[in-house]
Amino acid sequence: MLEYLYEFSGKAFPENPVEKDKWCDRQKELLLDSKVEDVLENISLTKAHERDKKKITNYYQNNKERMKYKQYRKIGCGIIGSGAIESSHRTVIQKRMKLAGQRWSIDGAKNMLRLRVIGMNKQWAKVINVLKSPPLAKSA
Repeated sequence: MLEYLYEFSGKAFPENPVEKDKWCDRQKELLLDSKVEDVLENISLTKAHERDKKKITNYYQNNKERMKYKQYRKIGCGIIGSGAIESSHRTVIQKRMKLAGQRWSIDGAKNMLRLRVIGMNKQWAKVINVLKSPPLAKSA
């Protein structure tokens, strides 16, 4: 969310870093308050090149439904943004699933990913306890 904003602001305020920082801080507040439309309006009012405006405007328009940051913060989501997810994707999924010569069925991949998540979250003890517990009686 913010990397696009900072990149754009450098083009919109190339000669005034103080104004750039102030503008970015205000847009960040608006985004965190889920006021994407206000940010889009403010982008349109800058003196940036139309090509640059269009790039960031398209990004925010296309991702508006995912940018409900006020709601996310209200329910206690500590991390807002894609960085944590992208990092997890690399460390949890790709590191194990993209080794040379591997082929995965859908069920096999799902099972492996479940095990990877359990391992990365250090929850093996819970799995062992489930495996050690007696099987549930089948109901008729």
